[in-house]
Amino acid sequence: MLSFITWNPDIFAFHIGSFGVRWYSLCWAVGILLVTMLEYKLYREQKVPEDKFDPLFVYCFIGILLGARLGHCLFYEPDYYLSHPLEMILPFKQDAQGGWHYTGYEGLASHGGTLGLMIALWLFVRKTKLSLFFVLDNIAIVTPVCACAIRLGNLMNSEIIGKPTDVPWAFIFEHVDSLPRHPGQLYEAICYFLFFFIGWYFYRRRPQWVGTGFFFGLCLTLIFTARIFIEYTKENQVDFENGMLFNMGQLLSVPFVLLGVYCIWRAAKNGKAEKKG
Repeated sequence: MLSFITWNPDIFAFHIGSFGVRWYSLCWAVGILLVTMLEYKLYREQKVPEDKFDPLFVYCFIGILLGARLGHCLFYEPDYYLSHPLEMILPFKQDAQGGWHYTGYEGLASHGGTLGLMIALWLFVRKTKLSLFFVLDNIAIVTPVCACAIRLGNLMNSEIIGKPTDVPWAFIFEHVDSLPRHPGQLYEAICYFLFFFIGWYFYRRRPQWVGTGFFFGLCLTLIFTARIFIEYTKENQVDFENGMLFNMGQLLSVPFVLLGVYCIWRAAKNGKAEKKG
């Protein structure tokens, strides 16, 4: 008889009085902190003035959060959120009686977060006068760390669950049901962890490629190609995906893969890094 992994963690990592800190929020915070520290290390190595680095965190945090939130609302539940627009931007939900209840942000889409980050970095570049591909390449080297942390947060929340399976490493998400399922969140987290080391390996051996767009293209291609394949092991997130040949996560991944391949091709063809500023 197969022995599966029973998964039933408390969604709260710890409490401060009556206030509970959720694992998902903690994973987000740790991921962003690690990325900020690594990015600061890169900028110091590349002798970028600190006054140009300081606003980067704010741009990235706001861009990722807004993009991920709006991405979920508009890509996965447009009918509901277009009729409840305030719930897109507020961490509250309105009940049938018209009262408001704090829920946190229930629903963040990685595709939207990626797009929001790209827009935020474009605005950052306009302010700092750094070159776009220089900024994108540096962010891309460290981004998989944050992506890994976020997927671990999904695992702790028992959300974005996989399809039923009998593989020996299947998880039984007791918050959901009693079926053994693929731990799709863990598959993604492991992939992103490995992608970080792949990007870091290339950076350590070819630091002069920063500014060519290679690292940005590599990050997009690896992450969203993995996403396309891992989606086959995951349950659909919303009902309208049932019966679709490719679900929403896969469809949204295709443009990012194409952009990533183009950036790698462009870097190989031109071979010149854009100047810092």
